[in-house]
Amino acid sequence: MFRLVFGKNRLIRPVCAAWPIGLSTIEAVVTNTSAARPVLNGRYELHRRIARGGMADVFLAKDQLLDRPVAVKVLFPQYAAEPTFVARFRREAQAAANLNHPNIVAVYDWGEHQGTYFIVMEYVEGRTLADIIAAEGPLHPERAADIASEVAVALSFAHRNGTVHRDVKPGNIMITQAGQIKVADFGIARAFGGSDDELTQTGSVMGTATYFSPEQAQGRTVDPRSDLYSLGVVLFEMVVGEPPFLGNTPVAIAYKHVQEPPPRPTSRNPMVPPTMDSIIYRLLQKNLADRYPAAEELRTDLRRFRNGQPLANGSGPVTEPTAAYNAIEYDPTMAMAAGVTTAAMSVRNPDTGSSRALIDTSRAVPASAARAQEEPVEEYYEPPSRTGMFVVMLAALLVGLVGLIYYITNTFGANDDTDAAQVEQEQVPTVVGENATTAKNRLTDAGFEVVIEFEASEDVPPNDVISQDPEGGTMVDVGSVITLLVSEAEEQVPVPQVIGMTLDEAQQALLDVGLAFDIQREFSDSVPLDHVIDTDPAVGEDVGKGFRVQLIVSNGPDQLVIPQVAGRSAADATAALQAEGFTNIVQQEQGSATVPAGQVIETAPAAGEPYALDKQIVIYVSSGPQNVVLSDLRGKDPAAAETWLNDNQLAAQIEFVDLQPGDGRIGLVIEQSPQPGQTVQQGSTVVLQVGREGQATTTTSSTTTTQPEQTTTTENTTTTEADNGDGGG
Repeated sequence: MFRLVFGKNRLIRPVCAAWPIGLSTIEAVVTNTSAARPVLNGRYELHRRIARGGMADVFLAKDQLLDRPVAVKVLFPQYAAEPTFVARFRREAQAAANLNHPNIVAVYDWGEHQGTYFIVMEYVEGRTLADIIAAEGPLHPERAADIASEVAVALSFAHRNGTVHRDVKPGNIMITQAGQIKVADFGIARAFGGSDDELTQTGSVMGTATYFSPEQAQGRTVDPRSDLYSLGVVLFEMVVGEPPFLGNTPVAIAYKHVQEPPPRPTSRNPMVPPTMDSIIYRLLQKNLADRYPAAEELRTDLRRFRNGQPLANGSGPVTEPTAAYNAIEYDPTMAMAAGVTTAAMSVRNPDTGSSRALIDTSRAVPASAARAQEEPVEEYYEPPSRTGMFVVMLAALLVGLVGLIYYITNTFGANDDTDAAQVEQEQVPTVVGENATTAKNRLTDAGFEVVIEFEASEDVPPNDVISQDPEGGTMVDVGSVITLLVSEAEEQVPVPQVIGMTLDEAQQALLDVGLAFDIQREFSDSVPLDHVIDTDPAVGEDVGKGFRVQLIVSNGPDQLVIPQVAGRSAADATAALQAEGFTNIVQQEQGSATVPAGQVIETAPAAGEPYALDKQIVIYVSSGPQNVVLSDLRGKDPAAAETWLNDNQLAAQIEFVDLQPGDGRIGLVIEQSPQPGQTVQQGSTVVLQVGREGQATTTTSSTTTTQPEQTTTTENTTTTEADNGDGGG
């Protein structure tokens, strides 16, 4: 969402007085007088602004309770009144707070103060990777590998916890003065497999154009492999000095991500080692299936590159970009003026046909620092398409072929037990030349059974497919057996016993015997998360060295993250939960002074929690403000009284009444308004009078006497007595 820039040398602008957080005139402030510095919730003392993003300012602050520096992100006041922005802000806090990892910037707290919201984060003193690349240019490949490896560790941890970052870029990668790598800003992160409708405005694609993946550019569903694509762009920029795709506007850059094949890093920097070139090239594939399937595998190859070993996962072939990624609509009239920090473009989702707005907050700079581009604006256009006529001709040919098959079957095969016209057929993918495991996965995903046979070959690398039967492009029945003839390695090794191991242990066990691996995840009620359920080929089966063994790894119980449905109607909320796969949903009415009747207040369990699909979820639906009979709060501790009022959705207003020292009612509620037993509506305010110790009453030495009455003046009261105070009269 924006760059966190931490450091010591920042402009300090003094102000004369503290400013209220709720005003729209928020500025970066610091004063020499601590009394003039704003303090959030009585704890976080703001010193100076260190970054500004699209939704919030980030301040260096002091946690007065724990006496440590922190970074406080304060939502802009104009957004604090907008539920969508507040929900996104809250989501950032929840997403990052659940990720407790040394390579992820920690989130400590979040809250509300004077009409706006804030997040308290770990203060990281150092530089962003963007600053380092800008200052130093291309990094040494080994240094780039070390940085990317640590980022992969952070992403792996986030992915295992169900969170996709969606904005991996150099500005969100911090390098401390001690050299530690930290990934920041989970502001647009979301739980994969869940809905993010509540966190992005309808038709929006959140991210940074220079670094997001093709599927992200088109508004498609993202998963952990989208983060790996973005990391590939970052790694490319580290070793080359510039991103793989350049343009004058975010529109042009996004267009290239979707349409143009990725360049080889060596084409721009011949000093990049071939193995690093292979790693980056695989990360930048348009097709999700052609990228690294998990951050752990990327990290393994980065480690092997650093150790001078052959890659375990990055040497497989990649396919050409699929036609599904060629549907972006580009408008060359949309350009970003100098100084503008955001831009929008229209993209079309080929699955739904709906248009979406593409938001870019990438390399945003203040308007004062912006400068016009010196190179001419590139124009892009799509050449006239000839695919329409081809599709029509192909469709006509297929219709004729199907008709012929139907005629032959019904004429000559009427006595067959199976009606051939009812058998579903599929075109066999061409997998010759691919790695055997990759080929098998493609065929299995297409609905075929696969048998692998090995044969020695001098022309085909070990463990790659020599031939297939039936051949690629053949139409056969779904479920048919496809036989793959695979080049046999000279040295055979048995698949080691890795079932029950952790993923890291299993990977290392395979690498130790010279085998590579792919990862397939499945839900399991019996095998713990990130432990191996099974292997393919089976444990003990002999395979050639370098063969890619498929590790079937537990994703834990079949759970999904509960989507945010607060604010929706009961029917919409129920439909949204059912669409995610939850089956046991009940509704319960609850009074609310803030949520309109008929809308969802909250769910139990709360949104964002992983939850079994068949367990009960309660939707609390507002019935509007309800009447509450006031309890007798007199004699209670004010905190307990206020808790009771809050639980019943009533507001408390505290007023203090001075009492004589020693009065037993000091520190307690001595009166309330309205009175106990009265009925009020939720949302109403109840005044609580709380006793506090006043100053002692003393009598002064001088008196003023008049006839016929005597007036005695004391410090706090005036008493009139008749006949010299003898009570007569």
